[in-house]
Amino acid sequence: MGELGAAISGSGPALGFGRITSSYVPDDVDVVVSTSGSTGIAKEVGISRNALRVSTQASLTYLEAKIGQRWSLLLPLTHIAGVNVLARSLELGTEPIDLRNTENFTNVDFTAIVPTQLYRALNGDSKLLKHLQSAQAVLVGGAALSHSLAHSAREVGINVVTTYGMSETSGGCVYNSKPLPKVDIRINPEGKVQIKGSMLAQTYLNDAQSWNDSFKEGWFTTNDLGTFDNGVLEIIGRSDEIIISGGEKVSLSAIEQSLSKKFPSVQLAACSIASPEWGSTLYIVGEDGSKLAESAIAEHLVEVFGPVAKPKGFFSIPALPLIGVGKVDRHALAQLVRDQGVSQ
Repeated sequence: MGELGAAISGSGPALGFGRITSSYVPDDVDVVVSTSGSTGIAKEVGISRNALRVSTQASLTYLEAKIGQRWSLLLPLTHIAGVNVLARSLELGTEPIDLRNTENFTNVDFTAIVPTQLYRALNGDSKLLKHLQSAQAVLVGGAALSHSLAHSAREVGINVVTTYGMSETSGGCVYNSKPLPKVDIRINPEGKVQIKGSMLAQTYLNDAQSWNDSFKEGWFTTNDLGTFDNGVLEIIGRSDEIIISGGEKVSLSAIEQSLSKKFPSVQLAACSIASPEWGSTLYIVGEDGSKLAESAIAEHLVEVFGPVAKPKGFFSIPALPLIGVGKVDRHALAQLVRDQGVSQ
């Protein structure tokens, strides 16, 4: 907390979170956060104190937070969402309660979690459930939150606030599908979400060229596909998670969201395996040894997405591999499928 406060105020050196290889930063960078590297080598995102302050103040204003209110820390500090809990606490003049490795929960005003944690709270973790129910608001981000899971949470008294953002935007900049003040959203001709605002990062310390390729005329182009109508942003999936099977396109994210809505009691993930015949073949993997209703799943996917979404196979594993916080590691998932005897 002290080091982050010094970095933000300018009285101390820049502070790095995660695996940082850079040994120095530009003058306008005060916080460095390593991305999860889901699309390749992890990037070191350089964030200015002004960008982090803008993000912090926008979030607290939306939540109607007051000086003296407290956050709990349930996320790793290697992720921007965890760093934001510290920054918001500094702004409120308090210290967050660290609950990352304890079962002794206490009530707080706000917290931030990922969908996986929300799922576990609703499916057996009674202590975490009570903790979330006691909060004035619970930010949920880091990965797509299904409508069914959000609905179930709200039904039991959890005030869920869905968030969308990334390290490059200093964390969540879209709350409950609407941009925070001074955040501009548009969709480019390729269907990708573009974001503009003073909460944007400055650069990638270890890959300035990639940053320059993504940041043009004040707009940052994400890898997320979406729609933006009447001020409401809907994320369809990632452009790098579109597979082509038999010449037809299908989004792995869209498949997972549809399955989550249809089968809310089971955690399911989708991955693809290269196929010389089809290009890519779809596999569905369930967590915790759940008995997969394979025929029902296949029938549902074909009905919604067409024959392209008929799974080639089904597998069950103890836990879905994750990257970052809450995101399914599709590369690791595909390897687990291959380990079951599936060949390319």
